[in-house]
Amino acid sequence: MRYGLRRSWWGSSLSHAGCLALAALVMLLCASPSWTADPPLTITPQVSHTKAILMGLYFHTPQLGWAVGSGGTILKTVDGGKKWQKVASGTTATLLSVFFINEKQGWVVGANGTIRQSQDGGHTWHQQLVDTQVTLYGLSFVSLNEGWVVGGNGTILHTKDGGTHWVDQSSKTNAALYGIQFLTTQHGTAVGAVGTVLMTDDGGISWTPQEMQGAVTLFDVYFSDTSTGWAVGNAGAIFHTTDGGHQWIDRTLPCTSTCTKLTDLLRVRFTNPQAGWIVGERGMVYRTTDSGYTWTEQGAIAKVSLFGLSFPDGAQGWASGENGTIIHLSTGR
Repeated sequence: MRYGLRRSWWGSSLSHAGCLALAALVMLLCASPSWTADPPLTITPQVSHTKAILMGLYFHTPQLGWAVGSGGTILKTVDGGKKWQKVASGTTATLLSVFFINEKQGWVVGANGTIRQSQDGGHTWHQQLVDTQVTLYGLSFVSLNEGWVVGGNGTILHTKDGGTHWVDQSSKTNAALYGIQFLTTQHGTAVGAVGTVLMTDDGGISWTPQEMQGAVTLFDVYFSDTSTGWAVGNAGAIFHTTDGGHQWIDRTLPCTSTCTKLTDLLRVRFTNPQAGWIVGERGMVYRTTDSGYTWTEQGAIAKVSLFGLSFPDGAQGWASGENGTIIHLSTGR
């Protein structure tokens, strides 16, 4: 009897309006995109025919891409990585980054002040003259003519003629700068050693340091728009900004009870404001679908460190690393 009374009380207490509200809530939750499972990740190793350390990687389209690395190695694919062809770079210097503004014109940078340019899709390369011998780590171009390069000892170089002439910009730091990104001709961000974050709103005429929690080394920076960006670095460091880089929020990956050393995070890319990827030491890959508020470990997709990362669209990307490793990542979308 008591059991029956309890059932009757539950039934009578839930009004008709309450039933409708509950039903609406259930329908809303079931229909909400935020509850949709992430598409599965497909990982496919590709054959590079080299044992070079592939430090940089860039895909202009899902078919057309380049990888660069130690010993002056430059590889090119025109079929999405099914076949990679080695091309003559004209140098034995380690190449650290590559970027193409279109299918024909691109640049690589690397050790000993190396900047080389191609105007034929990467088949031939020509040295550009710079007044430095420091290692150059990163580059960013916003047009055929205008771009920036960063490197050791706080080096920032700027060109307005496609690299025919490079002019030194004052960073007011001696810290090595590893990553740079410009979204427009005026707004850019550079990151580097000892927590260095520099911003400019005048095309690099002046660079302003930004406060960062801690003195971690930052290896890469990526903005999906002029307000929202991420920086990654050693020991799992992830920093996030929503005000164009004036303030950075620490979202460093937690160390679980089984970890002995947090993974150094080396590259970060976003395919849209919600979906992002990070690669790093020991082949680790992390993925977010909520604008970087949480990151899901995809596991070690390779037994080597991954240095390069490129996503030409939201469905697929590539990572590169030690021992000539190139891996195709596909979400199936």
